[in-house]
Amino acid sequence: MKCVEDLNVFKKAHDLTIALYKMTSNFPSEEKYGLVSQIRRASSSINSNLMEGSHRRTNPDYKRFIGIARGSVGELKYHLLLAKDLGYINGDDYLYFKSKIEIISKMLTGMLKSIKDRD
Repeated sequence: MKCVEDLNVFKKAHDLTIALYKMTSNFPSEEKYGLVSQIRRASSSINSNLMEGSHRRTNPDYKRFIGIARGSVGELKYHLLLAKDLGYINGDDYLYFKSKIEIISKMLTGMLKSIKDRD
């Protein structure tokens, strides 16, 4: 199996996480432990789960962690929608990040389909 850090999905998710950390630094201070924390955790959770899953011994375990990473993508989608609706990010930034998230989601789905269920 290819080193997970070399996968395009890992690189894209990492770049997204860095961009979201920077973007959320402009949120209101009262959101530091709320929405800022949630966005940062959900985005970093994508690659955390890819990394953890890749270090498991079986393909079914790896697939399970890819599925968890996809769940974090869904969580992140909602948090960004909420940030937009609360006026913390503008519509253009929302659409930009949403498109990046959708690409990552499709890539994770492709990974799930490509991994065989054998130990």
